[in-house]
Amino acid sequence: MKSCPASQAQIQEARPSERRSRQARVVWRDQVVTIGSQAPVRVQSMTNTDTVDSVATAIQVKELALAGSELVRITVNSPEAAQAVPHIREQLDRMGIYVPLVGDFHYNGHTLLSQYPDCAESLSKYRINPGNVGKGDKRDRQFGQMIEVALKWNKPVRIGVNWGSLDQELMADMMDANNRRAQPWSAKSVMYEALITSALGSAQFAESMGMAPEQIMLSCKVSGVQDLVSVYRELARRCDYPLHLGLTEAGMGTKGTVASTAALAILLQEGIGDTIRVSLTPQPGEARTQEVVVASEILQSLGLRSFVPSVTACPGCGRTTSTTFQELAKQIDDFLRAQMPIWRTQYPGVESLKVAVMGCIVNGPGESKHADIGISLPGSGEAPAAPVFIDGHKRLTLRGEGIAQEFQQIVESYIEKRFGANLTAKTM
Repeated sequence: MKSCPASQAQIQEARPSERRSRQARVVWRDQVVTIGSQAPVRVQSMTNTDTVDSVATAIQVKELALAGSELVRITVNSPEAAQAVPHIREQLDRMGIYVPLVGDFHYNGHTLLSQYPDCAESLSKYRINPGNVGKGDKRDRQFGQMIEVALKWNKPVRIGVNWGSLDQELMADMMDANNRRAQPWSAKSVMYEALITSALGSAQFAESMGMAPEQIMLSCKVSGVQDLVSVYRELARRCDYPLHLGLTEAGMGTKGTVASTAALAILLQEGIGDTIRVSLTPQPGEARTQEVVVASEILQSLGLRSFVPSVTACPGCGRTTSTTFQELAKQIDDFLRAQMPIWRTQYPGVESLKVAVMGCIVNGPGESKHADIGISLPGSGEAPAAPVFIDGHKRLTLRGEGIAQEFQQIVESYIEKRFGANLTAKTM
């Protein structure tokens, strides 16, 4: 078989593009989360507890933070919820969870932020939806009240436009203007423009009141993949504010995961997006932290961040009649994720670890050599032996009934030896 001649043009390695946005800072105590510019893309999530139940909300915030969420948004929709916010913050501080809290305000945010200063101070950032701050002459006044509070407490804001709650007066005006065009735009194009106009106009108004551009972040959320891509490409072209990405109402399970991944991956590859959220509808009994896991996996798959060690495993085929490799892959993956809250400080750099758990001889040895540590389990008709590769070299072969347990112990020893040395070097 003849090999194809090499192309004259060198094949370039695919890398995400860069968009240079302003850098914002979200702070609580000594915890500073930088957003935009050269900062990594941040993972955000939101609680689904009743904020009035401060204990349940603090527990869920802790779970989300330990799963990897770097900002957590909570609903502040009533006087009782506003009164609960300082207690939530106190409980988190006592637990050593200093993740910044973002207050989500609609309709009555101007009242709650003004009348409950402890709430305003305890939050690290405010999310304001310009479509829900009031109608007519109340809109600018009530939006302005929220900006005044943000300035008083030196808090950044996210101006978050949503197509489900778009300013209807603005939309009607733009539709009327569109009808007067010689060649009218499509209704969808007008809606795109209304989203962007609402976000940018609100940001400019906040700046006119004295808010620094560095304290403003924007989002324009929709629930369609192609709609999100179109809107954010144009929004990124027109401004340098940090941008928050996410499909609104992405859906449940596979649908929500796939839709969010498709939309966010396109934009992130183009360098668009500074914080992301995957708005999954939890399936019955599913932990809220699943949205954090998916968001982290998107960033890690694109090579933008590393959160947890990656486990490569084959899908299985007729050669892999045993389920041992599937069970071992899940066992190792679950073990690594469960240990990460401890290992982040105990073993610096462990999130970059690559583990391979393969099911037969076809790709098993090759994948294991590419990983930091890998095992190739015997497939159908193969000798009952499992070679283990460490740092690209075959080091030993496991046999017998205890292969899974032995391999997990080998992984633990490898982590302690390799990444424990990082901590020693860091403290010297």
